[in-house]
Amino acid sequence: MGDEPITAEQPLCASGALLERGKAVVFDVMLWRAPARAFALRFDGRVVCYINRCAHVPTEMDWQEGQFLDMDKRWILCSIHGAAYEPADGRCVGGPCGNGRLMQIATTEREGTVYWYPSRDIQPVVFDDAGPESPAPESAP
Repeated sequence: MGDEPITAEQPLCASGALLERGKAVVFDVMLWRAPARAFALRFDGRVVCYINRCAHVPTEMDWQEGQFLDMDKRWILCSIHGAAYEPADGRCVGGPCGNGRLMQIATTEREGTVYWYPSRDIQPVVFDDAGPESPAPESAP
C-alpha cells in the first residue's frame, strides 16, 4: 500500500447521530501527514464537515467536545478568540479570522449513513492491525 493516498469514502456515523444544529461528531484525520481533528454537524438539513482548526490561530475550536455552535445556534464559533464562521461554507463572518475560512471536507449521506471523502491533504488515520510483535516463545531446557 505504501504512501498512496486513500480516496475511497469513509463511513463516519449514522445519519441520526447528527441532529439539526446539534452536537457535532468529532473524529481524527491526518492533515498534511500530521494528526488533526475534524467535525461534522447538521445545519439547515445538510451535513457540513470541517477540520477543527480556527483560521485565525490554528487551534481546536470547540468549547466542549462536539460543541461548535454559538448560543443562538447560528454560527460556528471558535471558543478561544471568538472567530465566527458561516456553517454552510466555513467562511469567516466575524472576529479575528479576517478573510479566512475553515478547511472543508466533502461528505455524502445515503441509506442512513454519513460518509466523508479523503483528499490529497486530508487522509484517514490508518492503524497497523498487526500490533506489536510477540516475543518468541521460550524453548524448554
